[in-house]
Amino acid sequence: MAVWDELVGQRRVGEQLVAAARAADARVTAESGTPTPSTSAPGTHPAEAAGPPSNSAMTHAWLFTGPPGAGRATAARAFAAALQCVSPDRATAGPGCGFCDGCHTALVGTHADVTVVATDLLTIGVKETRELVRRAQLAPSGGRWQAIVVEDADRLTEGAGNVLLKAIEEPAPRTVWLLCAPSLEDVLPTIRSRCRHLSLSTPAVAAVASVLVQRDGITPAVAESAARAAQGHIDRARRLATDDRARERRAAVLRIPLRVEDIGGCLRAAQELVEVAADAAKEQADETDERETEEMRTALGAQPGGRMPRGTAGVMKDLQERQKRRSTRSQRDSLDLALTDLAGFYRDVLALQLGAVADVSLLPCADVGEGLRRIAEDSSAEMTLRRIDAIMECREALERNVAPLLALEAMTVTLRKP
Repeated sequence: MAVWDELVGQRRVGEQLVAAARAADARVTAESGTPTPSTSAPGTHPAEAAGPPSNSAMTHAWLFTGPPGAGRATAARAFAAALQCVSPDRATAGPGCGFCDGCHTALVGTHADVTVVATDLLTIGVKETRELVRRAQLAPSGGRWQAIVVEDADRLTEGAGNVLLKAIEEPAPRTVWLLCAPSLEDVLPTIRSRCRHLSLSTPAVAAVASVLVQRDGITPAVAESAARAAQGHIDRARRLATDDRARERRAAVLRIPLRVEDIGGCLRAAQELVEVAADAAKEQADETDERETEEMRTALGAQPGGRMPRGTAGVMKDLQERQKRRSTRSQRDSLDLALTDLAGFYRDVLALQLGAVADVSLLPCADVGEGLRRIAEDSSAEMTLRRIDAIMECREALERNVAPLLALEAMTVTLRKP
């Protein structure tokens, strides 16, 4: 399977990346003087065999943007793998075979010249960015390019962004920066102006469902339902199709509009949202935290079930602080996902009120179709728009570090029927 097969519903972006990978391969082949086995005849110059490099197809910095689940990081990783492709057929079939040593190690995360930064904290700081910049100045140790993938470029602090800017302005000859962010506005203007921008779109429901059926063995009916509920988010669609607890959490969120009939119901709904997010974050963190703690104890020389060696308390405290910050981000992300589902519910209500959709089964929240009809009949389109605005304001409040319970209580009171 070629690395490009991972790009679901991104044909235009895939074509641009394939062209860039071909140009990058031709450039390295020409510079190294190594003929490509598939096309080079004795006495043929490598540049002639591979074709002239295209200056417009390859550049040293890329910025992948798109909505959650569109596959920004997947596209960046696939491109990084294609840049390292050493398949003997790459001159004809193109780089990115998915099977050679370069592609395989890049995809699984063991390639020495592919660095992937995917923070589980709230921000990426100056210290981490300086280490990336230092690495970016090195020549490839064994691969064809030095590829650095930053999956959360939107989480760079201002200082970290300024450090990164210097590296992008003065790139090493064979270093490629692959930055990922939800939108252009999430990246410093000085950085995005120096990157080639690729915008990914939300994959169609049919495309996501097809992936779930072919790669995960999920039945077509379940795959289609999960893909519609996830609204094109591939990873979440897979989780909804395979994880009962994920489906239960989503169902709990979609019941909230039916429970905010009085102030008491609003306060209980807000508390339930916080608990749902905390449960999701805890489920995600427990296994990781336990594994990290045990690995750290072993590295510090602690015996199983025994006391920690003297002088190691500070190291364990630092680990616990990191895990706490990661839990905070995970809970915030879980809350944001719940609010997105809630906004999607009211968007479907608005579609019914405006007559934009006749068949409820075609809506993302079709599994609570009776609730959609009830809310649509008991309220006006203007009221629905106000409720959606309240949800968006709550998301913004959480980004400003407002106490989650207070922000959610203010939102649920607004959702209540006057």
